[in-house]
Amino acid sequence: MIQDPGSADPRQEKKVELETDLVVCGGGLAGTCAAITAARSGIRVVLIQDRPVLGGNASSEVRLWVLGATSHMGNNNRWAREGGVVDEILVENLYRNPEGNPLILDTILLEKVAEEPGITLLLNTAVHQLDKADADTISAVQAWCSQNSTAYAVRAPLFCDASGDGILGFLAGAAFRMGAESREEFDEGFAPNEAYGQLLGHSLYFYSKDTGQPVRYVPPSYAIRDITRIPRFMDIRAGDSGCRFWWFEYGGRLDTIHETETIKWRLWKIVHGVWNYIKNSGKFPEAETMTLEWVGTIPGKRESRRFEGDFILTQKDIVGQRPHDDAVSFGGWAMDLHPADGIYSPLASCTQWHSKGIYAIPYRTMYSRNIRNLFLTGRLISASHVAFGSTRVMATCAHNGQAVGMAAVLCRKYGVLPREVPIGELQQELLKSGQYIPGRRRSDPEDLARAAALSSSSRCVLRELEPNGETVPLEASKAMLLPVPAGPIPSVTFLVDVLADTTLEMEIRAAEKRENYTPEVVLHRQSVALAAGNRQPVCLPGSGTLEAPCYLSFCLRSNPLVAVHLSEARRTGILSLSLSVNKAVASSTRQQPPAGSGIDSFEFWLPGRRPGGKSLALSVDPPLAVFDESQVTNGLARPVLQTNAWVADPQDPAPRLTLRWAEPQTIGRVELGFDTDFDHPLESVLLGHPEREIPFCVKRYRLLDAKGEELFYCPENHQTRNRIRLDPPVCTAELTIEILETRGAPAALFEVRCYPPEPHPPPGS
Repeated sequence: MIQDPGSADPRQEKKVELETDLVVCGGGLAGTCAAITAARSGIRVVLIQDRPVLGGNASSEVRLWVLGATSHMGNNNRWAREGGVVDEILVENLYRNPEGNPLILDTILLEKVAEEPGITLLLNTAVHQLDKADADTISAVQAWCSQNSTAYAVRAPLFCDASGDGILGFLAGAAFRMGAESREEFDEGFAPNEAYGQLLGHSLYFYSKDTGQPVRYVPPSYAIRDITRIPRFMDIRAGDSGCRFWWFEYGGRLDTIHETETIKWRLWKIVHGVWNYIKNSGKFPEAETMTLEWVGTIPGKRESRRFEGDFILTQKDIVGQRPHDDAVSFGGWAMDLHPADGIYSPLASCTQWHSKGIYAIPYRTMYSRNIRNLFLTGRLISASHVAFGSTRVMATCAHNGQAVGMAAVLCRKYGVLPREVPIGELQQELLKSGQYIPGRRRSDPEDLARAAALSSSSRCVLRELEPNGETVPLEASKAMLLPVPAGPIPSVTFLVDVLADTTLEMEIRAAEKRENYTPEVVLHRQSVALAAGNRQPVCLPGSGTLEAPCYLSFCLRSNPLVAVHLSEARRTGILSLSLSVNKAVASSTRQQPPAGSGIDSFEFWLPGRRPGGKSLALSVDPPLAVFDESQVTNGLARPVLQTNAWVADPQDPAPRLTLRWAEPQTIGRVELGFDTDFDHPLESVLLGHPEREIPFCVKRYRLLDAKGEELFYCPENHQTRNRIRLDPPVCTAELTIEILETRGAPAALFEVRCYPPEPHPPPGS
């Protein structure tokens, strides 16, 4: 029993003092990935999150799907899903939660953090004050947890602001911006005019469900009554819910930090007014048995403060895909700006302009230019308002978070500040942890696999993709995107059915930049006269020579009198494409920006989502030998210019890849990179996915030593990266990866790495 007789003096709240290596303020995807990355490399992290769950806009409190450079598969960014920790999270979410239940994603994020002993997680805890050692150095943060009535003082040499609104940077005096820059400041043709205003607003979502019996809805008195005040009210559908109503946006003309509660109330009025319209207008009879299941209680924020680093990313960096020596991450979402009046604007709810491919994000955007020990990540990195329209999406933010987490590790390793991090080492450490950086290859002198001779039981050679009996009319132009090595361009033969005599136009196309996939340069054009009849081979002859390997598109132009045969065969690093549009991110099959906008015009050639998106049946002459075992040590772990994968022959009954050394090696750790199809976006909520397991990913495998003895057995894998610690370490002159079971596609591996034992394994590794 506790009994207090009372006191004349004010009581003091409970205080807890913590000391750590890195404080991360903000537990959205960016802060979570920063904390996990840092902790896995052995430094102590305190992760402070002012909400009861992790994930920020991705959490069950907001329920926005996680998106990034894949852009709903709606642009020409092929194999562009972010790597590393965010990929691990999204692949795990697909495996456990293809239905898109946001509550399950909450548990995955909490589990990933809880599994790291180096992370101290403070939920429901808000930073409200900080201490400084001098004018440009933070020494501690003060935070308050309302749930346990505890005040925290957390001291550290390094701090990371991932809070979205930038509370840490703001209190510290870090330079920041709010609102849109003028067109002249950065020579940005897409800089918005007054109609598009200063800021992107907030959104708040709702979920509904069908109960199977009539449900009455009486709206609260604060619900809007005149639905016609919403210019897009005719777009409302009873079956939509959650972030399909992303355009329920408000607040772009207000202070999106200090007026958030005002904005939230307006959004509540809108949501309940819309639901009243759905239930009681009489225009949606299907809604009679539907009920309002959930309404968000905090809005999802898009934009507030953007902080200034040593470099400000702008439109020209994105459109021009400018290289940066200090690139540590990448983006690829469209430059996506919304009218300031949001849902009340008569203008289009968004204007999205894409670049021809992904773009690099430099490290100089990820720390404050005037607070020496402050990292920046998430949506508050150093970018103009226009560039922010692309960098703000969560998968990009998370990828940036991983870069910051690794930079903090190097700061502690060398006793330096964020500006002084050795960039080359940072890039290599990120590549080793699964991050993809445009224009960079992993080069790891500690990797024993680089010195091994490689052999395999077989290797795939692309001679043919066999027809399956299905056809699809060429209502739209179609293509096969194939990796072609340096040398003569091969001929590709398709199989077609012809309804009536006609002429078929065919083309071989390339991208202006080898690393892109936008097929804008016609290398060869062929017209073929076809007579009516079925199962006719039609050859697109190779023409010319490639000086360097790249991807080429072998195109069949639209002709409704012709149907092309399809194939069930799927191969790592090969896709079928269609000249088409994804209305979620574009308005037509061709991006046609206004004159003077500084944005490129080009066509969208898009793959189909599984279970669609089947290959076109074809044969290749000469066959493409692009899957040999040397790919697994070339430093690239996804298709870039070529497949960068060893793929076994589809008929191989026991695929295996073997590494041999001239002398026995002592191996303490093996790392494998599998194909979880980086081209497929893994939207985290609502949309749902038809599969739990990605067909290219190896399911069961084992490792064998030179004597054929089993060193490790994996009974079930669905992840991109597997890190295998051999305890005790093994001394062997030979290591074999034996593939025991796949998920339908031929066995594939992107990378194999082997390391000597670590003297003292870092916590959480």
